[in-house]
Amino acid sequence: MAINHLSPPTGQMADNVVGFARALRAAGIPVGPGAVIDALNALQVIEIGNRADVFTTLEAIFVKRHEHALIFAQAFDLFFRAAEEWKHMLDSVPLPDHARKKPPPASRRVQEALSQPRTTEMPQAREQELRLSVSDKEVLQRKDFAQMSAAEIAQATRAIAQMRLPQAELRTRRYQPDVRGLRLDMRRTLRGSLRTGGDIIDLHRLGRIDKPAPIVALLDISGSMSEYTRLFLHFLHAITDARKRVSVFLFGTRLTNVTRSLRARDPDEALASCSSTVEDWAGGTRIGTSLHTFNKLWGRRVLGQGAIVLLISDGLEREADARLAFEMDRLHRSCRRLIWLNPLLRFGGFEAKAQGIKMMLPHVDEFRPVHNLSSIEGLIAALSAAPPPHHRSLIRSAA
Repeated sequence: MAINHLSPPTGQMADNVVGFARALRAAGIPVGPGAVIDALNALQVIEIGNRADVFTTLEAIFVKRHEHALIFAQAFDLFFRAAEEWKHMLDSVPLPDHARKKPPPASRRVQEALSQPRTTEMPQAREQELRLSVSDKEVLQRKDFAQMSAAEIAQATRAIAQMRLPQAELRTRRYQPDVRGLRLDMRRTLRGSLRTGGDIIDLHRLGRIDKPAPIVALLDISGSMSEYTRLFLHFLHAITDARKRVSVFLFGTRLTNVTRSLRARDPDEALASCSSTVEDWAGGTRIGTSLHTFNKLWGRRVLGQGAIVLLISDGLEREADARLAFEMDRLHRSCRRLIWLNPLLRFGGFEAKAQGIKMMLPHVDEFRPVHNLSSIEGLIAALSAAPPPHHRSLIRSAA
């Protein structure tokens, strides 16, 4: 019998499947009502007491992307292990091999999704929560990342993922058909005229092609930046997910390219891949050496076509010498725009007293704070706007 002709079951089994689908949505896997109905129908044509069959059936229906497979396996194990109603079907057959692997990076998010209370709140309590949320968001916008609690960091992470990312575009030298273009497309115009024997000529035009400017991020992961590194990586992951032309490099005592790691759709999986790739996390700082490696090995590969460089560092170089100034100048000349994001600008009386900061500052186009959500929103607005005309604007406003 075809699955589509079956009527969805009701009762305890339906409640468990609906609850499991709700948990998957909370964990980040998009599951719609149609998939829930398909799952209920599919469970009627398999042996319900076989745990492996149930796992494979639900995985085939609910998982549409490869990166969601590990999250599904973790959620299946946690949800049905706690479901007393289905004990008779969970203990018969062990899970498949790929479900017995080490818990994925998103396991904490899965546990939080399964532990969410399902009780409905009173209208008065909900109204009070909405009244308080406005002021709480204002405080969260201006609160320093280093002073946030674990719950506030989770809220800031979700806020970064929902931000409107920069969409500023550069005009290239290539052309494409455009009815409002200023250049005449002679080839298409002559071909069109041949159809009418030259009696009627329909003019075709060309317009310039606009592409988003490439973004290259150089993130300092030394010990002095450890309180900001994870949230900055969330921001860079959000940019990478929204735009294809993004390159990300991490540096402490050495330079590491993590562009491929950040392309994973799941943010927890992307950050876990970055941490496993980098060997000098929360160590010392050698900005000059790292910039030399970048300029020598990666500059010509990623700085073409008017790239915008984001240098995220506090500038506390342990070996500040003339080499640092030389590499900064070389980087500045190779890119279209160099923006230095420094969390030390959160202090109102900040002065460039460190030797490394003094050497780096003359070679940047913009000097911005990046220590809270407001400063990140200011950065997004700056990236979306047109660049300043041939002069360096050292923006030092502490958001």
